[in-house]
Amino acid sequence: MANSVLFIGWNRSVAGREQQAMDLFMKVMEYYGQLQGDGKIESFEPVMLANHGGDLNGFVLIRGDEAKLDEVRREEAFLNFSIEAGYCLENFGVIRGYIGDSISNIFSQWSKHIS
Repeated sequence: MANSVLFIGWNRSVAGREQQAMDLFMKVMEYYGQLQGDGKIESFEPVMLANHGGDLNGFVLIRGDEAKLDEVRREEAFLNFSIEAGYCLENFGVIRGYIGDSISNIFSQWSKHIS
């Protein structure tokens, strides 16, 4: 069961690189499907946000085991996609997050600092 996530977010395409961003999105969705099929991730969910005036307009939430997600982040394909995304998307970022059982571990660590 998934205990970790990768939150991959962005604002919008860099002006003049819209087609590259669209092509990249299609390639990345296929790649994530392959990762899921290979059992390297549990699931992934792309989200496009409605207009709201903020600087986060879309993200992908990838769920999986923490150790397997760490391995995925080191894969050459993941690194190459991330480099390209940084070139054609504004405010692109990849952030580790915690879900499921790992949340109780984070709160346990946090509570040590507030007592």
